[in-house]
Amino acid sequence: MTKAEKLLTRFLSRPSDFSYSELKTLMGILGYIEEQCSGARVCFKTKDHKIKLHKPHPGNILKHYQIKYIIEKLKEERII
Repeated sequence: MTKAEKLLTRFLSRPSDFSYSELKTLMGILGYIEEQCSGARVCFKTKDHKIKLHKPHPGNILKHYQIKYIIEKLKEERII
């Protein structure tokens, strides 16, 4: 299993300690680029699709609802 596959598998298991830096890596693997929107808001974009969320702060760990939201959006676009 490649590092990318391991990271995706970890993400899909909805861990309680998934970091924003891990998300950036995963989204890059899936073809998304990170773009600052406004304030703590960021967008992950491809040519045809955009996922908006708040960057976690003060820590670096994603909230459970953020992971769920990203999984739903990736499934809607048939990326995963």
